[in-house]
Amino acid sequence: MFSTESVLTLDHADIYQDKKLILGNVSFQIQKGDFAYLIGRTGSGKTSLLKTLYADLWLQNGSGFVAGYKLEAMKPRDVPHLRRHIGIVFQDFQLFFDRTVEDNLKFVLKATGWKNKADMNNRIADVLMQVGLGTAQKKMPHQLSGGEQQRVVIARSMLNEPLILIADEPTGNLDPAVADQIMKVFQAINSAGTAVLMATHNYDLLNKYPARVLRCQDGQVVELLG
Repeated sequence: MFSTESVLTLDHADIYQDKKLILGNVSFQIQKGDFAYLIGRTGSGKTSLLKTLYADLWLQNGSGFVAGYKLEAMKPRDVPHLRRHIGIVFQDFQLFFDRTVEDNLKFVLKATGWKNKADMNNRIADVLMQVGLGTAQKKMPHQLSGGEQQRVVIARSMLNEPLILIADEPTGNLDPAVADQIMKVFQAINSAGTAVLMATHNYDLLNKYPARVLRCQDGQVVELLG
């Protein structure tokens, strides 16, 4: 029986990219406050799995449950609602380079239904403090280092207080010292109660910051027991 504390459950799920089966019969759970890595070679299905979790790819067989939403029953109109309850961090920052950090974050708040200006400003200040960028509101992205830009992306993903943060290679473009700093940000967010599922190629991180490990291999997802 699956736990009520689960923020993410896949049960005998088949992950497809177009009509090609990428991962078969996937079953695992992420509980509230869990931290789990997703590893595997390039092309092993990590990104397809993550895209299925935030409904960029449809779940065609099996069942999935993310932040209170059934993936197999999703309609296109449900996708924005699901994404309000999960945070997504990409490797390529996907920031608007023609507007300030504050305006990048405000765009997301407005798009997800926030109206009150004071509430928006307070929430933006909160998330930037959380990622150690308390004074960056008025800066343009090009004035920030790569690591600082990734912190803005993490702050953006935290705006709607997600139950789970899904991160696809968030340290992939960063040097080791900066990757370390980003990991500490994720750990702090996780310690405050947000579950984290992070796809990574960086095996140093797994040794330095041990957590659950799920591996995509030979068309399956297996949990590595420590």
